[in-house]
Amino acid sequence: MKKLIQQLTEEFGPSGYEAPVRDLIKSLIVRHVDEVRVDAMGNLIARKKAVPQNGIASRRIMLAAHMDEIGVMISYIDDKAFLRFTPIGGVFPSTLLGSRVVFTDGSVGVIGREKPDHPDELPSISKMFIDVGAKDREHLTRKVGDPATFTRPFVDIGERLVAKAFDDRIGCAILIQSILNNTVSPHEVYYVFTVQEEVGLRGAVTSAYGVEPDVAIAVDITLTGDTPEAQPMAVALGAGPAIKVKDRGMLAHPAVKDWLVDTAKRLGIPYQLEVLEMGTTDAMAIQTSRAGVAAGVISIATRYAHTPSEMIDFADVQGAVSLIDGLLGAGLPF
Repeated sequence: MKKLIQQLTEEFGPSGYEAPVRDLIKSLIVRHVDEVRVDAMGNLIARKKAVPQNGIASRRIMLAAHMDEIGVMISYIDDKAFLRFTPIGGVFPSTLLGSRVVFTDGSVGVIGREKPDHPDELPSISKMFIDVGAKDREHLTRKVGDPATFTRPFVDIGERLVAKAFDDRIGCAILIQSILNNTVSPHEVYYVFTVQEEVGLRGAVTSAYGVEPDVAIAVDITLTGDTPEAQPMAVALGAGPAIKVKDRGMLAHPAVKDWLVDTAKRLGIPYQLEVLEMGTTDAMAIQTSRAGVAAGVISIATRYAHTPSEMIDFADVQGAVSLIDGLLGAGLPF
């Protein structure tokens, strides 16, 4: 599974430009599902038919993970071929200086900044630029509107993994692994790999409307409270997949939250409860689709979120896969 995670995290796919990630995922799952389609928004939707089991009512379950990652887009080019840019999604200016970005054709640039007015001045994106090494505009192949993502290699440091774009390629990896495990389910299961989550949960809005699930679970990352002087939060690397109770955008459906907790207990999977004060996930959009959907979230604790070097614990990932397989293999208690 680590090879799968490396493939996904190192692929190019900022919001609105997820095609390379989508093509990779489709190639990995197409022979293991009953139907695969791409909707008008660009979401990849894979369906596995229900296998009836005596005494278990079949439900339509949607599992969602977003394919997009944060990035930047060229907004202006000056006479010396330095590129001004605008963020795609939640980009933190303090993490950018000296970072490398890669464009769709594989070319690389370095983020620099203007001379600060004061030595300790925090950088702002308006005073930054991308240097692609061009001598002048005549030698420049970039143009306004070109997207780029941050480029860092995947690193396996044993129990912990470091990469860019764990938000949310790790969720995609978990869903893919669940598909490859070929769990027999009495439910009709839709594995949905959504687009444009980082710019407003847009793919979740359209895909949930089309799938019309009875129950939905988003798989995404969450923050942690286990680094020095971190914002207090009862989530840590290595303590198991986190089951969301609340975030800034949603309250998890109580029955779905209890279903996740009870399944983790039944299977002996370590878990932790998550209350996130910042951010939200695709579950917010799915929960309010049509007449409403009972929705919850499985989260992977992640240090340094929305930077080019996010860190997760591999055991948490494995626990999330086991939890999903356990959910799909049994009846729903509500």
